[in-house]
Amino acid sequence: MKIVIFGLSISSSWGNGHATIWRGLISALTRMDHQVIFFEKDVDYYAGNRDFERCNGLTLILYEKWDKIKSEAKEWVRGADVTIVTSYCPDAINACGILNCSSGLKVFYDLDTPVTLSSIENGKWPFYIPRNGLGQFDLVLSYTGGGATKKIKEILGARLAIPLYGSADPQLHFPTCRMDKYSSDLSYMGTYAKDRQEKLEEFFFKPAASLKRKQFLLAGAQYPESVKLSRNIRYLPHVAPPEHSCFYCSSSFTLNVTRKAMAAMGYCASGRLFEAALCEVPVLSDYWTGMETFFTPGEEIILINSSRDVIDALKIPLKERQIIAKAARRRVLREHTAEKRAQELIAIIKGV
Repeated sequence: MKIVIFGLSISSSWGNGHATIWRGLISALTRMDHQVIFFEKDVDYYAGNRDFERCNGLTLILYEKWDKIKSEAKEWVRGADVTIVTSYCPDAINACGILNCSSGLKVFYDLDTPVTLSSIENGKWPFYIPRNGLGQFDLVLSYTGGGATKKIKEILGARLAIPLYGSADPQLHFPTCRMDKYSSDLSYMGTYAKDRQEKLEEFFFKPAASLKRKQFLLAGAQYPESVKLSRNIRYLPHVAPPEHSCFYCSSSFTLNVTRKAMAAMGYCASGRLFEAALCEVPVLSDYWTGMETFFTPGEEIILINSSRDVIDALKIPLKERQIIAKAARRRVLREHTAEKRAQELIAIIKGV
C-alpha cells in the first residue's frame, strides 16, 4: 500500500509530540511492506533541531514553499492508495485542495482533537481545518476517543470518525541504565502549554518546593522566563528521542500532566505515558475519563489529584513501585505499541 502523509514534522521532535508518533507508526508500516511518503515544511526551528535521519521504506520530502512542490505532491497523491492530512500541518488547507486528484482513500488525522474542538467552540477556527469542515474525507482519525468522535461528526461534518490512539516503539523505549545528567526523584517531559501549567504547578513545582532534598528534572521546549524554578529543579530545553529511555530510566518516578481540553474530553493517553511505561518507570498521572482503557489505576499507574498525593507517592517503597512499573510495561507491549497501532490503522483503512 502506498501512503502519502502531509504532516507537521517527522524530522524534529523539538516542541511537538507528532514526530515521535509518526516515527513509530511509519517504522511499523514500512516493516509491513507499506510505502510511506511524508511531506514536511522545512522551517528554521525544526531544521536547527533535527533528531531523525531516515527509516527504510520512508520517502521524506522537505520543502520550503508549497508552490514549489505542488505538482510533485499532486503526482504522489494521484498514485496513492491512501492520502492523510494531519492537524497542525502548515499546508493542510493546500493539501486538502489537491485531494480531488486522488482515487484512493482520503483521511484526516487529528492528533490534537480536543484542542481543535475547543478552539472552534471558543470562536477561533483552526488554520488546518477547511472552512467547510471535514466532509470531503472518507475517514477522520482522532487521537482522542470517547465523545470526541461524535463531536467531530456533529461540528465538522465528518462522515466516519474512528479513534487511533497514541503509542510507543519498544525498539526506542526500553529499560536501560541510569545517566547522572538525567538523575532525579521525579521527572517531567513536555513542551510548555498554558492550559497545562496550573496542574504542573500543583504536581511538580509545589512538591519540589516542599521536598528540598529531592531532585526534580523538567524537560521541554518553550518554557517562558516567568516560570520560576526552585534550586532542586534542573531544566533541559530538549531531550533528543534517542536519549528518552535514559531520561525516564534515570528517574525514580516520572509525571504525566494532561492539557485541560484533552482531560475534559477524556480518552486522551499521551505518548509519554506509553514511552515511560515501556522504560519500566512508575508513572504518576492526573485522571481523565477513559484512563482505565489504557492502564489499571493502582496496578499499572499511580493517579494523583494534589501535591500531597505526589509527595506521598514518592514515598512508595522500591519493590512496590517496581511491580507497578513492570505491569505497565507488560500492558503497553500487549496493547499500545507502534506496531499494534499500525495494524489497527491498516485494518481501519481496509474496513473503510
